[in-house]
Amino acid sequence: MNEYVVNFLWDNQAHVWIATSDDVPGLVLEHGSFDALLERVRMAVPELLALNAPGTGDIFIHYNTQRQERLAV
Repeated sequence: MNEYVVNFLWDNQAHVWIATSDDVPGLVLEHGSFDALLERVRMAVPELLALNAPGTGDIFIHYNTQRQERLAV
């Protein structure tokens, strides 16, 4: 089984989600919408793996999400 971890981090200054992975070489994507970024990641990961590690078989992706907000009280 080929498992890969993709990290999603919210950038408060740029107001975008950023997707990166230590397991998928070349994966760096950003988008203002989490759902749209998730779809882009689902398309990009198999393509990047085909370029960097052909013949990997089934792909399992674990998503880690981090978002921090400051709320005024």
